[in-house]
Order: sequence, then C-alpha cells, then structure tokens
Amino acid sequence: MTATSPTPADLLSDALRADPGRPLITFYDDATGERVELSVATFANWVAKTANLLQDDLGAQPGDRLALLLPAHWQTAVWVLAGFSVGVVVEMGGDPAAADLVVSGPDTLDAARACGGERVALALRPLGGRFPQPPAGFADYALEVPSQGDRFVAYEPPRPDAPALRLPGGETLTGAEVTARARADAAARGLERGSRLLSGLPYDGWEGLAAGLLAPLAADASVVLCRHLDRLPAEALAKREEAERVTHTA
Repeated sequence: MTATSPTPADLLSDALRADPGRPLITFYDDATGERVELSVATFANWVAKTANLLQDDLGAQPGDRLALLLPAHWQTAVWVLAGFSVGVVVEMGGDPAAADLVVSGPDTLDAARACGGERVALALRPLGGRFPQPPAGFADYALEVPSQGDRFVAYEPPRPDAPALRLPGGETLTGAEVTARARADAAARGLERGSRLLSGLPYDGWEGLAAGLLAPLAADASVVLCRHLDRLPAEALAKREEAERVTHTA
C-alpha cells in the first residue's frame, strides 16, 4: 500500500489494483454459525453498490451525517467504506436525531426512528438475507442494494481535508487523518502484507474500527472479524486461529 493514498476510499482502490483476489474480511458470527469470506474485489463490489444506493437513491451529499447503529459485521464495514466513498461523515453509533441519514440493525430500529431523514435497515441475517417483513419507515438494504451499479463514481470526490469520521465522544477526523491513523495503527500492531488479524472488538470506537477494518486495509493485510466471540470456547478459538492462519489478535 502506498503512503500517498489521501482518503480511506483510496486505500480500497489501491488494494483493488494491487491484489483483488486476496481475502480482506473473513466474518464469523458465533451466535448463528455464519462464516463469510470476502475478497478485496467482492468487498469493493459491495461498497460500490452501497455507495450508489447512498448517493443516488438516498440523496446523500458530502458533509451529510450518516449514523451507523450497527455491530462489528461485514456489512457494517461495507457501509463505512461506502460512506467514505460518497464523502458523508460516518458516525459510529451516532445520534439519529442529529443525523441526515441512519442505518440500523434489527435491535436499534426504535432509536433509529428519531432520524428525520432517510432510514435503512439491515437484518444482519446469514448471507445478507432480508427481513421477513420490512420494518415500517425503513428501506430494507437487502432488497435495495442488489440492483445498484457495480461501479461507483462520486459526483463530488471526497476531499482529504473534509470531515470523514466522527467517533463516539465527538472527535472528528478528516479523510487524511483516518488514513494516517490507520497506517500508524497497522505499524504499531506489526501488520504487513499477508498478515491475518483476528478481532472480536466492537465497532464502537477507533480501536475496534481500526482492528476490524482500517488497519488491515492500510497494511495489505486481512481481518478475521468475529461477532459474539465470547460464545466461542477457548479450544474452538485456538482451532479457528490455526485454520484461519491468524498472525495477530485484537
């Protein structure tokens, strides 16, 4: 990965050019038994479709506030990069009432209804499945995203000096600061090309978001992202680390 990628979206573009077939995210949900592996190319395709949905169907514009009420999940990672691609300010666990758009999982729908703008709901079911009945007042992501285009071009490319990520507590990072911090985090963890980082951290702050997505992306590494990891016995975790060729843990 070059040190000249100015925005988080550029990190993904660079990874796509370098080795589109390598694994980027291997996701486990230890409550459902789900396992999903996404190559750089597959992940980038999901990001492009989601960014097109965000820009064209939902009318998001650079600077809009996007509240993500979502756990650490491969679809959350997609939404984070889609937001960076469009140029909205991604807010992990942001206040829906203060946001222009909100994306919610099934457990936070009531809170998400405080958003006066567009609302999207994710069922977070295995294989990206839809809700049996779409929640009232929400677009069902699984229904809306398949028809979107496989390539994304921003109407207004995100600027490196524009706000990109607002963390819990109010700290706001520009796109350039996100990429710089991701590289620094990757270096501090000793990540390099081919590293496999297992993370069971939630996406509720920088540490979890960096370990579970941004630092591996910045280092040409990959992440084994685990939800409900506390339900996995120690022996099974050791076997997973061996099977997934894990080199680092968070």
